[in-house]
Amino acid sequence: KAPLSKSLLLVPSAISILLTLLFQHYQKFFAYNLQAIKEDFQIWRLVCGRTICLDLKDTFCSSLLIYNFRIFERRYGSRKFSSFLLGAWMLSALFDLLLVEIAQYIFGITINSLPSGFLGPVFALFVPFYSSIPRVQVTQVLGHFSITNKTLVYILGLQLLTSGSYIWILALSGLVSGICYNSSILKVHRILCVPSWVAKIFSWTLEPIFSSAEPTNEVRVGMGATVDIQRQQRMELLDRQIMMSQVAQMRRQRQQQGGMINWNRLFPPLRHRHNANYQDHRPSEQGTPPPTEVSEEQVARLMEMGFSRGDALEALRASNNDLNVATNFLLQH
Repeated sequence: KAPLSKSLLLVPSAISILLTLLFQHYQKFFAYNLQAIKEDFQIWRLVCGRTICLDLKDTFCSSLLIYNFRIFERRYGSRKFSSFLLGAWMLSALFDLLLVEIAQYIFGITINSLPSGFLGPVFALFVPFYSSIPRVQVTQVLGHFSITNKTLVYILGLQLLTSGSYIWILALSGLVSGICYNSSILKVHRILCVPSWVAKIFSWTLEPIFSSAEPTNEVRVGMGATVDIQRQQRMELLDRQIMMSQVAQMRRQRQQQGGMINWNRLFPPLRHRHNANYQDHRPSEQGTPPPTEVSEEQVARLMEMGFSRGDALEALRASNNDLNVATNFLLQH
């Protein structure tokens, strides 16, 4: 369900490896030479220099990041994902030139070339990754440092950031472009987007090449998790099925009695959390307050991760509309 991510993962990486091992004399055409762009107006260098990495370390790190960021193509669709990449690519190209001029004007640093590759949009994807992907704790190191499902991605980004001398310019321009594209105030996403007819052409031609069928021998898991969390989910699948069957049985019993499910009694981890439906942790049987209003946006986020609407509603109500707690609860049960 991520043909664009697969194409960005395979095609540029293959070209980068071929240029490094077999066709070194063609690498000059893929260099991100700012001097040639500004003085000789070689605009084609923007396309070549900002698409293919000439450093295999950058290729490896950016490929792993694209693999982790494929969740956005699954969540938003290929057209919206490609629109984000296109907008971030164009905005980051503009910010690259501006930051180089600012560095020369303030610090007197003359920068004639920058690291090549599809790095600006990759750094721009950290903006929606930080803001929209729930943080789920996996373990702790030395009892103080939390390891979450997002830690590995941030480590890869830090590794990519420290791989070159001027790559901080690409990282800063990518983050700024991601913020600008994600911002609802600037409305950049309405201007820099892939037309529907272009998306249809690519869906007819390239999508059959890079798309693959959904595995039939594996169970569906939450898309908001990393590979390690997905393995943990498979291991805990039996426990979750047993727990959900108990919830369904209790729901039927309570519906027959005209009451609501006492989630605090069923799930002790949520017992000590403040809940508007249960004051002083002693629910009243005589006058039950109305259920907590659940945000449809948070329900949609949980459903995009692979959970059913009923489970999402019950988890959000039990956690008092806390998305992180509800996500963590659903992943562990």
